Formats: sequence, C-alpha cells, structure tokens
Amino acid sequence: MAEVLLFHHAQGLTPGVAAFAEELRTAGHTVHTPDLYDGRTFATLAEGLAYAEEIGFDEVMERGIRAAQELPSELVYAGFSLGVLPAQRLAQTRPGAHGALLF
Repeated sequence: MAEVLLFHHAQGLTPGVAAFAEELRTAGHTVHTPDLYDGRTFATLAEGLAYAEEIGFDEVMERGIRAAQELPSELVYAGFSLGVLPAQRLAQTRPGAHGALLF
C-alpha cells in the first residue's frame, strides 16, 4: 500500500476531499491531508480562488512543501485543482517520490 500526501482544491479541505481521503484509507493506504487554508473552506470556487490570491499562490505552494517536510520522502503526491501545484512540484523535485496523482 502507498503513503499519500493529498492536497485540497481551491475551496479548501472540504468534506468531499476528506471523503476521498477516507476511501483511500479504506483501501489500505495511509493518507495525509494538510489544510493549506488554516481551516477555512469556501462555498464557491470564486471565493476559494480569491482567498488563494489574497494569501498568494506562492504561499499556498510553500505551505504544501512545508507539510511534506514532516513526512517520509517515499510518498505519492496527489492534488485536486489548486492542490496540483504543490503535488506536482514535490513529485518532480523531492527525492523518493513514488508517483503523482494530479486531478
């Protein structure tokens, strides 16, 4: 089974993202779901993107990279929409990456 670092989309760590992570866990994978928005979620994509712009897309990326630093390097990186940014970067640059799922 894989150890997965799953990044949420622009609306934040919503119940849908949590449910997807739980499906992976049920299948036997270990899944980490860092909250890049410090607990905030948004009802619409426009609101979520506005928040990402407010804190800065570079900051969103850096939060994802910092989350990975606390975990082993042998991970599968996964991201939905906005979460693809840190997932792809880590998969391409962090030694030990086992793969990437970019949704």
